Amino acid sequence: MERDQIKTDLSALFVPRQPAMTVEEANQLIEEWNEDLDGMESFVLEGKKFVRLPEDELGHFYTQECYVFLCRYWVPIEQSEDDEDKEPGSGGSGDEDEPPEDDYICVVYFWQGREASNMGWLTFTFSLQKKFEALFGDKLEVIRMHQQQENIKFLSHFKKKFIIQQGSRKAVLAEDEAAPVEFFYLRSNGSPLFTRCIQVKPDASILNSQFCYILKVPFNKDDTQGVAYVWIGKRADPEEGKLTEEIAEEMYGETHSIQILEEGQEPDNFFWVGIGGRKKYDRHAEYMNYARLFRCSNERGYFTVSEKCSDFCQDDLADDDVMILDNGEQVYLWIGKRTSDVEIKLAFKSVEVYIQHLRNKQPDRQRKLVLSLKYRETKNFTKCFHGWGRHKEVPR
Repeated sequence: MERDQIKTDLSALFVPRQPAMTVEEANQLIEEWNEDLDGMESFVLEGKKFVRLPEDELGHFYTQECYVFLCRYWVPIEQSEDDEDKEPGSGGSGDEDEPPEDDYICVVYFWQGREASNMGWLTFTFSLQKKFEALFGDKLEVIRMHQQQENIKFLSHFKKKFIIQQGSRKAVLAEDEAAPVEFFYLRSNGSPLFTRCIQVKPDASILNSQFCYILKVPFNKDDTQGVAYVWIGKRADPEEGKLTEEIAEEMYGETHSIQILEEGQEPDNFFWVGIGGRKKYDRHAEYMNYARLFRCSNERGYFTVSEKCSDFCQDDLADDDVMILDNGEQVYLWIGKRTSDVEIKLAFKSVEVYIQHLRNKQPDRQRKLVLSLKYRETKNFTKCFHGWGRHKEVPR
């Protein structure tokens, strides 16, 4: 009786997948949002205070760092119909004929890497934020963001050159430590606006014919010489290929030789050795056309399923909930470490309903239900997440 009265909301499972944004739509938004941007000041946390970010580091983020961006946007003042009907010179004062000046707002974006501590946020709230509030008052808005969960308008200001590197800005190698091989993976999820170039562990199995990559192989210990390969998959978007070349040139052009490799042209001596020696990788990424991530939760006081946006990331996997991941072939029921038994049972019933719904809507793509536990995810699961790495443990 009590079980029959449990309130549930599964409506998200029956909503069609959101269509991907076209390149033209994304470019138009980038242009419009950057036209509104009057100026951007950037800061990075060094020790216990925020300092100006060097100009040549703009767009380059590190996983152990915290950044602050102060953006000033013009806001056009809308004229009322009465103002539009007035004839020029009809007013009493001398400046009545002049159009009203545009207003402005200031948005502060706080960015935190997934390996950075929350001390950066506390330092900001007790230092820079108070200064900004004194300067701009009610025209100030503060937006806190975590790595790969960035505000879409913020991303547009970097014009698809958004680089996330592991570690810290001023990491120093030990005396007996050689400069490491670096491997970057460029990809966009759901829209070109979400394009990021993320450093991942050098591993040939991460390669995919549909994407582009950068592999930096140093020739000496102090990393002053080497080669940076730009690997372009056979099915990769040509625009993403050009973008990857530009990023590689900006990152390594002064110290390393840049070599453009079309898939199948890899030299054995450095490329495959630098990436782990294996030559087995996926030739397609069809899952990009189907990938969806749902969260099953009781946080509203009743059981509900909600969909994450197409730009989901690994940190969207909530440890105290159950997640449903659809990659077009398998539907995974991912269970966190702190999920309740009731939530697991309801999520299992929900995923059965979802698969049955897909049988009717997509009869040519039958899904298989697969159980996935935290720390035991397979490659078919992790490949749906850009820049998959170790799970971040949040202390309670």
